[in-house]
Amino acid sequence: MLVIRPVAPPDLDDLLELAGQATFGLTTLPRDADFLRQRIADSVEGFGRLGSGRPRGEPLLLVLEDTTANRVVGTAGVVSKVGGFEPFYAYAIETTVHESVDLGIYKEIRTLHLVEEHNGPSEIGSMFLHPSMRGQGAGRVLSLSRFLLIAEYPANFAETVIAEMRGVIDERGHSDFWDAVGKHFFDLDFPKADALSMTGKQFIGDLMPRHPIYIPLLPPAAQAVIGQVHQNTAPALRILQQEGFRFTGMVDIFEAGPIVSCPRDELRLVRTSQRQVVVATVPEKSGPATHLISTTDTTAFRCCASSLEQTAEGVILPATVATSLGVTAGDTVRTGLIQQAPSKQDTPEAEPT
Repeated sequence: MLVIRPVAPPDLDDLLELAGQATFGLTTLPRDADFLRQRIADSVEGFGRLGSGRPRGEPLLLVLEDTTANRVVGTAGVVSKVGGFEPFYAYAIETTVHESVDLGIYKEIRTLHLVEEHNGPSEIGSMFLHPSMRGQGAGRVLSLSRFLLIAEYPANFAETVIAEMRGVIDERGHSDFWDAVGKHFFDLDFPKADALSMTGKQFIGDLMPRHPIYIPLLPPAAQAVIGQVHQNTAPALRILQQEGFRFTGMVDIFEAGPIVSCPRDELRLVRTSQRQVVVATVPEKSGPATHLISTTDTTAFRCCASSLEQTAEGVILPATVATSLGVTAGDTVRTGLIQQAPSKQDTPEAEPT
């Protein structure tokens, strides 16, 4: 059985093993025990504040647990609000017009403008799935579970939700965009700068250029990757687009990956999921999982993918699912359609943050 739940201190060793499978660009899952230990502690504290009524920047981390093997095989995160003490930085793609009436020349030139946001949206990220789990639909379920969490506690999240998608970098951690722009101001290679951004963002404000960057002046290789996603991130982007996310016109300042967003209340699962009473449990039946089912208890969020039987009084759940969620007849759960079974091409490996 695969169960999605909040990360806990005993998960540290599994997270370290999982981090060893990650490639460049997943800065929130480094193979660093001290960093991950603090990440776990921050998430535990954040989940303890669910139901408090407003977003305070809690970095919540969910894990996908294979209860049969008793190990964590995936992660997915959501920060309730970015900005605040440490601002959120991005490049906005804008178009400026240069025209000479005398010469009959009219030019529309794309430029990059640094955006510094102190009162930002919620942000999803930290999506990573162990290679052994890919191509089975687990990635879609893990990704969507965050939206049931948001649906259950909407007041704890901002009115807009964004995702920074991993941009184009190669297997050595090389980024053409970084080499053309950021490296001139930081004197650091891309992996080092990206990792530093997780420990603090003051250096970004200190060193990033404040004036517009004219895109046509960049090398062709750097221009070509602006707003493009890494090939392994394309499935994750497709899933988010199906849930309502759209390109914002902004890109990441390091490798120019696209930033997508959706109003919180327009997310498909936030709109369509509903609370229902468990009226009974039955033995497991064969058949595909059609729904995401999550608990509504603020102290023990759990989520599973399963079939269910709808009745006028509520839902009937497979007994194994009810046990995994820790619910019995009379309890309330939140349910939402998975929508469509993913193909192998629609199983996300990772989101960048």
